[in-house]
Amino acid sequence: MQKIKRLLTFGFTLIMILVVVAACAQTAGENPTSEIPTSEVPAGEMPTNEVPTNEVPTSEIPAESTTITMAGSTTIQPLAEKFAEAYMTDHTNVRIDVQGGGSSVGVKAAGEQTANIGMASREVKESELTEFPGINVFTVARDGIAIIGDPNLSVDNLTIEQIKGIFGGTITNWKEVGGEDANIIVVSREEGSGTRAAFEEMVLGEEVLITETAILQPSNGSIRTTISTTPNSIGYLSFGYLDDSIKPVSVEGVAPTEANASNGTYPIVRPLNLITFGEPTGELKAFVDYMLSEAGQAIVVAEGYLAVK
Repeated sequence: MQKIKRLLTFGFTLIMILVVVAACAQTAGENPTSEIPTSEVPAGEMPTNEVPTNEVPTSEIPAESTTITMAGSTTIQPLAEKFAEAYMTDHTNVRIDVQGGGSSVGVKAAGEQTANIGMASREVKESELTEFPGINVFTVARDGIAIIGDPNLSVDNLTIEQIKGIFGGTITNWKEVGGEDANIIVVSREEGSGTRAAFEEMVLGEEVLITETAILQPSNGSIRTTISTTPNSIGYLSFGYLDDSIKPVSVEGVAPTEANASNGTYPIVRPLNLITFGEPTGELKAFVDYMLSEAGQAIVVAEGYLAVK
């Protein structure tokens, strides 16, 4: 009896397998490949088994781009950013990156070719010309350095000798120069600043060092902020950063204005220099030429500096 049951079970299983195999064979026969004969593809349509290419017509491929890097003086930095913005508008294949760091950084960056253009808001030193014999210096603008005080400062004018005494630390109270009885707070740029180097060279001379009690700041912007918020303070600042938040002080009776700097009556004026390694060529030369062009010098004037052409 058991043997008959096993035979029946085996027979039933075998029948089911044959049914499944037959069904699969029929399904395969009813599903032809998805290939479509080329002759049956409607005109203008691509066969479904082909992949379109991503080729771009030659006329639509953008021109090769060029990157120009600038580094150095924070005085020149905002002016350089204006140059870059205007130039890139008309030269879409050019990118210009502008960074600060100070004038000494700018000279070194150009000399070591870590930047295409260095920026120095002072004369380049003989020692720097010796260290980097390949550098090429050109003046893109001139800038006055203003003596500034907090908005409520009672002193309107200082002589060069009084300025030397204040920043050298021998004059420490405003009453010594005709002001109120209040201690003078000196604010200065840090070592390596082109503005400081120019101020030291043109005002203090080699015999006077900036007092050790001076508050040191890393940029023209931070000098302006510190002076504007610190009563009885005094500092020096590029003409391009003058605004109503601080008080400009006349020097030897001459107000720090663009007109007085241009006509030579204001005594503290310095060059704004750009530095390349060797003579610029190609796109770099085109950008340099633009800065010295009529359009570039119009930007110089608009930003509160003095044009060189």
